[in-house]
Parts: sequence; C-alpha cells; structure tokens
Amino acid sequence: MKKTNFNLVELLNLIKYPSLTEKSISLYGNRQYTFIVDRNLTKTQIKFILQKLFDVTILKVNTCLLPVRIRRVGKFTGKCSIYKKAYIKLQKGQTISNLFN
Repeated sequence: MKKTNFNLVELLNLIKYPSLTEKSISLYGNRQYTFIVDRNLTKTQIKFILQKLFDVTILKVNTCLLPVRIRRVGKFTGKCSIYKKAYIKLQKGQTISNLFN
C-alpha cells in the first residue's frame, strides 16, 4: 500500500462543518453525528478522513444529497447549492467530545 502524507488543513477543507440541529443532537443519541461534507466525497473517504481527524472508530456512514433550495430576496430569486450530508455512527463507548466546544 502506498503511503501518502495528508495535511490536516486539506482534510478539514473537505469536511465543511458539523450539522448541529436539535434533531441530530438529541434523537440519534451520543454515538451518531451529522456532518456537511464535500459533494464529491465517497463513504469510504468520509470514513477515512473523520477517523484521522477525531481518532475514533466509525462503524457506519450514511450519506444523502439534499435538493437545491430556491431563495428569494426582494424581486430576485436564486438557488442555494446542493450539499451532501453524512451521518456517521461510532463504536460503542466512543464520542467526539471536542465537536461541541
């Protein structure tokens, strides 16, 4: 296997931000987290990046592409870009504690 040197800044640019909504925090429990990620990432790439960044073991990754939203400002209409949401489930006993700080 070929070794590659990954820069932490490049990995952080692919994971845009965590989705901290009431539903994602309370309904899914302590072991499941939601992230907004780059649209071109695959599930295996998302798993690899998050395991490197947070030093956790990920059991499952589910993704979905959210639809384009049309927004109106005055008489002008525009579109918000499509983004990908990734739901990750961690191994029992592990958490991402620095996510909420």
